[in-house]
Amino acid sequence: MLSAQKFMAALSSSFAIFGNYTKTGRVFAGVRASPGIYSNVGSVKFLAANHSRRYLCRISATHDEEASAKPAAANADSGAPTIFDKIIAKEIPSTIVYEDDKVLAFRDINPQAPVHVLVIPKLRDGLTELGKAEPRHKEILGELLYAARIVAEKEGILDGFRVVINNGPSACQSVYHLHLHVLGGRQMKWPPG
Repeated sequence: MLSAQKFMAALSSSFAIFGNYTKTGRVFAGVRASPGIYSNVGSVKFLAANHSRRYLCRISATHDEEASAKPAAANADSGAPTIFDKIIAKEIPSTIVYEDDKVLAFRDINPQAPVHVLVIPKLRDGLTELGKAEPRHKEILGELLYAARIVAEKEGILDGFRVVINNGPSACQSVYHLHLHVLGGRQMKWPPG
């Protein structure tokens, strides 16, 4: 069986993404590999120090998010309707948690926590990402944050929840219609990403 250090060195030479972790040694304490490690790299799981059962990183999930973010960014400013525009128009079904005249909140189809709700403005108005916000967007930004608070209360997580905005491809934004992720129902960890 390979030692954790030898395995990390071999893996980092194949996958540059792990280079920083193997050099600093500050994030990972060990590696647990499934028996089919060489045939299925996606099964590699990294362990955080003192958390032998809590996985910090999984290769396939990170790669998929990054892969879908790049083409989405290429079409960000096309003005074409997004999946969220279709949800607002009720062309695509969703489980609505909260709705008013300016904001819609619905359950994420790929939840990352027991409670994972997306909060979006009903009118995009050029607000494809937070980095494109202008002074005219101040009101809707406040409405979105207040709607996140209402969602947290409705979902029974007001005592502990996280609001996340992914901005651009480096943050794995995959839909270019500004949206807030309201996450809760489990203990959140720090740092988040």
